Amino acid sequence: MTFTSDSASTRFSKAFNYGIQSDAVASTTAVFKALSVDDQLAVLWYAYTEMGRSITPAATGAARLQLAEGLLNQIQQMSHAEQLEVMRDLAAQRNSQVSRAYGIFSVNTKLAFWYELSELMVKGLVIPVPAGYQISRDGAQVLETLKELDFGQQITVLRKVVADMGVDPLAD
Repeated sequence: MTFTSDSASTRFSKAFNYGIQSDAVASTTAVFKALSVDDQLAVLWYAYTEMGRSITPAATGAARLQLAEGLLNQIQQMSHAEQLEVMRDLAAQRNSQVSRAYGIFSVNTKLAFWYELSELMVKGLVIPVPAGYQISRDGAQVLETLKELDFGQQITVLRKVVADMGVDPLAD
């Protein structure tokens, strides 16, 4: 969903386009954060599996994934019910050991963490989205809007949503 101004030659066109693009990122992020925890997880799952090939270089290239490997390994050792609860705790910002560990990651490491988690889900090492899961209408709309954004906007939305997940153990 790209918006352009018919009067691109005007001095205001860049400001106008920037404002609309910023609004698309802000509104997509706001609607995502208003979703249920399970729909947030589903949107992340679909985003990483459907758009993951383009997200991967941005996420893992700049991330220090070795910091997240221990946490990912810990999650793999859990039962499926525990894995789902951990993911829900992260999305809901519940104070838990895993949420606090996740909270110290950089934003790029958090992006890479969710990418790697989706890869583990595809491989069956972490609980996948349940067969027959029906994402809500709002969740489907967020996903469709995310697909229509340009790459930079997609990464910005994903950065904003994963950055706020977990619990910052250093916060008051």
